[in-house]
Amino acid sequence: MNGTMTALVAQVKAELLRTVRNRRFVIFTIIMPAVFYFIFTGTVGGSVQVGGTDWKAYYLMSMTVYGVVGASVTSLAVRFSRERAQGWHRLVRITPLPGYAQVVAKLVSQGVLNLFTIVFLFLLGALVKDVELTAGQWIESGLWIWLGGFAFMSLGTLLGTIRNVDLVQVVSNLVYMAMSVAGGLWMPTETMPKLMRDIAEALPTNRLGQGAWRIVAGGAVEWASIAILAAYVIVFMLVSSYIIKKQEAV
Repeated sequence: MNGTMTALVAQVKAELLRTVRNRRFVIFTIIMPAVFYFIFTGTVGGSVQVGGTDWKAYYLMSMTVYGVVGASVTSLAVRFSRERAQGWHRLVRITPLPGYAQVVAKLVSQGVLNLFTIVFLFLLGALVKDVELTAGQWIESGLWIWLGGFAFMSLGTLLGTIRNVDLVQVVSNLVYMAMSVAGGLWMPTETMPKLMRDIAEALPTNRLGQGAWRIVAGGAVEWASIAILAAYVIVFMLVSSYIIKKQEAV
């Protein structure tokens, strides 16, 4: 048992180092959300209210969700796809490391990286843009975004079943950007036509953002948002498990 845990911890450390050294990961999941946050809060101004809260706090939640979603979808999808294409998962099977350890290590390391992204952007908003929230709101919104990130890890796992790494990079980025824009992370859904608002409410990006927006406005996460995100996790995992089994059978 101790040997397995030691191997798992070592695998998590390796995954963390691999990801942090990836410039693409740093640029798209940490730097870009921060840059967009400064651009849009500087352009709109600090006196605007959206959804019953200050624009700076509202958009901080949007860009934090944007960063976590990007890391969970694109980074995880590419790593899974590359390793499956190279046959790395087959090599792991002949080692003492349990078969589940590779997946668990990726999810744990991604969870750690998502937590870092949340803390970094929150500190940026608080120290540079003077976003004022209660300690409870900081903790609750951060915890909600962090937990919601696991729904997008399941989407990244699904996209990672595509064995063509170049194709995965294109598809994962398209899915990520489309869900972010349509889900209201770049602009409030209140500014969208009714049809777009209806579409947004069915997307996991909007539901994750909606929970954080409600928390900073003094409200609570809706049960509908929890149910929709949970449903996406189940569907993504079932479909990816089915695809993996079919691929291994072939």
